[in-house]
Amino acid sequence: MSLRIWLAAMLLLLSACASVRDYTPLVLEASAPQLQQLMSGGELTSEQLVNFYLHRIDQYDDQGLALNAVISLDPSAIRQARELDIERQQGRVRGPLHGIPVLLKDNIDSLGVANTGGSVLLKNNLPADDAFLVKKLREAGVIILGKANLSEWANFRSTRSSSGWSAMGGQTRNPYDISTSTCGSSSGSGAAVAANLTAIAVGTETDGSLVCPGAMNGIVSIKPTLGLISRDGIIPIAHSQDTAGPMARTLTDAVLLLEAMQGPDSADAASYADHRDFSQHLISTGLAGKRIGVVRSLMGYHALLDNVFEQQLDVLREQGAILVDTHLENQWGDDEFTILLHEFKRGITEYLAGTSLPYRSLADLIEANKVNQLEEMTIFAQELFDMAEARDTTQEPEYLEALARAKRLAGEEGIDALLVKDKLDLLIAPTVGPAWKTDHINGDHYLGAASSAAAVAGYPHITIPMGFIEVPGSPALPVGMSFFGAAKSEPVLIEAAFGYEQASNKRRPPTLN
Repeated sequence: MSLRIWLAAMLLLLSACASVRDYTPLVLEASAPQLQQLMSGGELTSEQLVNFYLHRIDQYDDQGLALNAVISLDPSAIRQARELDIERQQGRVRGPLHGIPVLLKDNIDSLGVANTGGSVLLKNNLPADDAFLVKKLREAGVIILGKANLSEWANFRSTRSSSGWSAMGGQTRNPYDISTSTCGSSSGSGAAVAANLTAIAVGTETDGSLVCPGAMNGIVSIKPTLGLISRDGIIPIAHSQDTAGPMARTLTDAVLLLEAMQGPDSADAASYADHRDFSQHLISTGLAGKRIGVVRSLMGYHALLDNVFEQQLDVLREQGAILVDTHLENQWGDDEFTILLHEFKRGITEYLAGTSLPYRSLADLIEANKVNQLEEMTIFAQELFDMAEARDTTQEPEYLEALARAKRLAGEEGIDALLVKDKLDLLIAPTVGPAWKTDHINGDHYLGAASSAAAVAGYPHITIPMGFIEVPGSPALPVGMSFFGAAKSEPVLIEAAFGYEQASNKRRPPTLN
């Protein structure tokens, strides 16, 4: 971030901290509909709401627990809020998110704020335009509060990375236990929503980077079908899997954010014109009559997690769901790795071409990391960068074969085949295990996860809080339940997930002390 923007952000924050009232009883854990009701009734303004979150960021992110969930603040946030307050006074409300603040993962272009990907190499990367999804958010009256920390380069730089760490933002800490991971790479987005540093947030996922931090931070995340949200203006990993998605404390808020971001973009080859009113699927009886596949092969790696999940199956049955045990084996792992390496090299070159940065290729970034190694590579190196750079055009046939095979195995012969075989509406599994201890020596400690099939196939996936792993003498750690299914099956997943959320009510905010 440039000195000018940093100073503006600090002045914004100091102004907010000096004038903020204690709106905590009104705002803490409030959903977007509740905030709209407060603003419509004159009990709250958008400006006051922004000030509330700026104060929380100063109190818990910059000081206190030092969560490191926020990399930068948009210096125009209060001005945005005031303009939207005037519109409301004049009788114009753009929609259900009018005047609601959002944090964007810091790999999404937004005017006036550097898009760094967490790397010091991109600290001066001031976009010439908003990403397509940011334009959609502004049209909906959403306030861009700032940028959220992330696993640097969306966790695609080293085989030994620590989720939530970036050279620009430091180590993001889990608000439920600051010694544990927030998972990656939308780590700051997840932690900020969980800790009430923002109303809602936007993350991105290639494989697990929305749903894993969603589950480990006790919030809701939606990874949509590939193409529902434009990939324009997002620092890429792999175009065949990358997508942005909403992160929120309730499924209602996540769905409202999903609706605001969706829309066809002629500049994105995967984008499709299929505008949906997803909100109509937020029905409390959404589980009734649903045939749901319980993917047993995505369990068994953590006994306490399995115990929590098994207990929640009773909730699904009580709400009228019909559960069928099934299995889904990952046969595409090696192919997926080939795809990510091959697409990253090309994608990052295309992104850099649209910037004013002095780098034009992955090779340039590798050399620049070496020059800046005291800031960039004291914890882990850049093995994935090196492997991606080693890819060349002679390997294009291998890549195309891997891409076709992975899509088929995860999609047509994976998720789709299971749904057809047992006449299922959707699949469920534990999202991921509880947060592991942050470890800069050994890196992340994944035991298992449910993200891969939907990520590789490009299919939708929702995670909902399903409870906590609790043992005497240790902080309670949140875990999530995954709902995933066929391409464009968001309506079915939303119905089932909302039915479960309303019946279980497992969201519990962290104690920030």
